[in-house]
Amino acid sequence: QVQLVESGGGLVQAGGSLRLSCVASGRTFSWNAMGWFRQAPGKERDFVAAVNWGGPNINYADSVKGRFTISRDNAKNTVYLQMNSLNPEDTAVYYCAVRYNYRTGAYSHPGTYDLWGQGTQVIVSS
Repeated sequence: QVQLVESGGGLVQAGGSLRLSCVASGRTFSWNAMGWFRQAPGKERDFVAAVNWGGPNINYADSVKGRFTISRDNAKNTVYLQMNSLNPEDTAVYYCAVRYNYRTGAYSHPGTYDLWGQGTQVIVSS
């Protein structure tokens, strides 16, 4: 079974940085994108960033543009999310997701993703 394993979360002060990693392991399949979503307590799961496995084509949520950078390493089946200038509103559980190559539609739609990790907690203190 394919698994996604996130790492790199933790506690950081406002203005600080974290780098999240997501590694696809086990039996892998083709995909057209990997993305990051986040979910704060009591809120819906929101899109953060995504990168396709080709171009690359990169998409960011407006709330993180200029602060977060998504990147990928095809050889390692890994996607990273570099988060700078963090603020308390960024506090959430961050999830990595894979979208297989038969999918279409906007990368920001969680319903178009097929496989999800367990999440990694990011807490930004003021």
